[in-house]
Amino acid sequence: MIGIVDYNMGNLASVQNAFAKLGCQTEVVSNPEAFHTYEKLVLPGVGAFGDAMEHLQERNMIEALQDYAQSGKYMLGICLGMQLLFESSEEFGEHQGLGLIKGKVTAFDTTKFNEPLKVPHMGWNRMFTTNHPLFKNLDEEHYLYFVHTFHVNCADEADIIGRTNYGYEFTSAVAHKNILGIQPHPEKSHDNGMKILENFINL
Repeated sequence: MIGIVDYNMGNLASVQNAFAKLGCQTEVVSNPEAFHTYEKLVLPGVGAFGDAMEHLQERNMIEALQDYAQSGKYMLGICLGMQLLFESSEEFGEHQGLGLIKGKVTAFDTTKFNEPLKVPHMGWNRMFTTNHPLFKNLDEEHYLYFVHTFHVNCADEADIIGRTNYGYEFTSAVAHKNILGIQPHPEKSHDNGMKILENFINL
């Protein structure tokens, strides 16, 4: 059983439907005391980092997620959910994150180019991946669907398992022990995204 964390900041239905198409039973969970009962957790998210952390705090989920991470069970952050795994973000000020992966969330640098880089980064783009079980039976480069204005910067290169180029190369997938994150939306990425979710189920 996989729990999908409901903190009022994500499109839960599309994530749940994607798992259902794979024959995987999930539950949307809003009670932090129940997190430990699930074999795996998914932390989705759409919106601003600071708002998301406030919602998690109000629902007493921060410590529960940190405890779950320490349990060794797999957790997957999607889009904003991936960014929340990190120590901090500079989105609309400085905000502390869950601190499960060392690093920081920063805005795309739109000043590097003759023509300004358009943000958000939206649409299909290639991800170049390492040999990680999350990408089993996928090519080393494959297209996925992105929608984001900020991206993560890992403190440890060893935590990077996927990279994407949008004006310049940025980190688009991470893994630190049992904590996984993916910037694009697998539930919107057709066959490639479904394969990633299937691989997560089978970890």
